[in-house]
Amino acid sequence: MERLQNAQQFEQAIASSTPVVVKFFTTWCPDCVRMDQFIGEVIASYPQFTWYDINRDDVPDIAETYNVMGIPSLLVFQNGEKIAHLHSANAKTREQVEEFLQTIKS
Repeated sequence: MERLQNAQQFEQAIASSTPVVVKFFTTWCPDCVRMDQFIGEVIASYPQFTWYDINRDDVPDIAETYNVMGIPSLLVFQNGEKIAHLHSANAKTREQVEEFLQTIKS
């Protein structure tokens, strides 16, 4: 998963015609660490998506714009538009993440 460092990189990444998953995280979030334990396997199972992560604390304006109220959150973008959002409360397990990804048309 490639790390996005700033708003410019974020905007370039989400402009893709291929569905893009962006994981919003922070370094102090225990649920983010828990997700890191299984997200690599999920990424390998869903190669139709391009995967990025971004530290919510580095881009608070973007997080606010896209209603990232909890972390980790997975947002899916295509052609610059948010097409899906898995809120932190529903992103605790690999099964929850995979169930969410299966709803995305790619």
